[in-house]
Amino acid sequence: MADLLQTAGADRVLTMTLHSPQVHGFFGVPVDHLHALQELAAHFRGDDLGNSVVVSPDLGNAKEASRFARLLGLPVAAAAKERLSDDKVVISSIIGDVRGKDVVVLDDEIARGSTIVELCDRLAEHDVASVRIACTHGLFADGALERIGGRADVDEIICTNTVPVPHADLSPKLTVISVAPALAEAVRRIHNGESVSVLFDAH
Repeated sequence: MADLLQTAGADRVLTMTLHSPQVHGFFGVPVDHLHALQELAAHFRGDDLGNSVVVSPDLGNAKEASRFARLLGLPVAAAAKERLSDDKVVISSIIGDVRGKDVVVLDDEIARGSTIVELCDRLAEHDVASVRIACTHGLFADGALERIGGRADVDEIICTNTVPVPHADLSPKLTVISVAPALAEAVRRIHNGESVSVLFDAH
């Protein structure tokens, strides 16, 4: 895809929350890699977070979850996940204190939702008080939105509008946040020759 974009004439790429930061290395043009942590954190700031903890569904996302937790002034925990196949994962343990807590799960994307479902099952074993799920890319393939939203232990699902959510109106638990202002500000800064790094390095 990097080669195709460059062949088509792209001389700079602006992207949001790549699944793997190493993707930068495939581009021969500058890449500005934004994230939606500020927008997602703003959604939670008006709530009572006194008993809350941020949980990463796997160790690979723990760094982003830690950044998100710092924005909210919260502790962080992470699940130890092993993927057996595309739709089968096993979470063997949760590293950190979640018992009796209000949990905010942070993931970069939710596709089939198998990881989130498995994580919710493990969190239930720790008697957590509540579960809310936040992600940047809400793909929600193969009925994932209905499967996650139908769980009694999930209070809310928050995603951004980086990809369309065709059945967003089918789940009353879903909130979709726009990242258009963040992308627009990045485009403005690029056009005017200003620093874009302040939008993602400083958070």
